[in-house]
Amino acid sequence: MAAPRQADEHDALSSLEDRITRAVELVMQLRAEKQALEAELDRVIAERDAARIEVNTAQTDAAAAHAELNAIKSKTQRSTQELDELRTERKQVRARIEKLLGQMDQLSGS
Repeated sequence: MAAPRQADEHDALSSLEDRITRAVELVMQLRAEKQALEAELDRVIAERDAARIEVNTAQTDAAAAHAELNAIKSKTQRSTQELDELRTERKQVRARIEKLLGQMDQLSGS
């Protein structure tokens, strides 16, 4: 009876060794997967941060362009207003000169 008992103990010990070996392999595999996932997470975070920087830069550029456009619009409005005022003044000067020329024609014709 001693032989079957030793065989049972040997089988139990062998089974335990197999389970421990599989557990160690599983832990090593899970650690490798964890390390790969952490590297992937770092890469994704870096991409996200880079995208945020690009968005912020684009927003800053857009805001600067918008401010520049508003300044140009304002300057254009002032220039247009000044041009209108100069045209009105020119019409008034022309009318006054024509009036003076008319008066001079009257003096020469008399």
